Amino acid sequence: MTFLWPSFALCYISKPMAKMIEPHFEAAAEQLRTAGLRTTRQRLVLAEILFGQGHRHVTAESLFTEAAERGARLSLATVYNCLHQFTNAGLLRMVTVDAGRAYFDTNLSPHHHFYYERSGELRDIPETEVAVSKLPAAPAGAKIARVDVILRLED
Repeated sequence: MTFLWPSFALCYISKPMAKMIEPHFEAAAEQLRTAGLRTTRQRLVLAEILFGQGHRHVTAESLFTEAAERGARLSLATVYNCLHQFTNAGLLRMVTVDAGRAYFDTNLSPHHHFYYERSGELRDIPETEVAVSKLPAAPAGAKIARVDVILRLED
């Protein structure tokens, strides 16, 4: 028995197919690529939410809720994983305000924060508005990487 392939089945691909990125995700995709991260669907969705609106502070839970409101189907674990990957890649800065509460900050420039204890709101303070006049010497073999000031406010 002889089998004949239809003519449309004889296709050759001369170049690897590029992943198709929706136009509204292109800026997020470029940011991820520049940071050395693969452009997965989950990362694209979260990067577009995080970086498409200027500087902001989010918790994993608030980002999870915002993504769900936009129709994204992600687990909270995926959101946590992506936030930590973005932080490790230098796209975010983690700000820990309490042992169980961390924010992720899209503003990577040197600055400090106001933290409203009741509402949980975090606001930027320009670096020039805080003066640290004296720091202790770092222990032997260590160096100070940066100083983070969080002013806790009663609201």
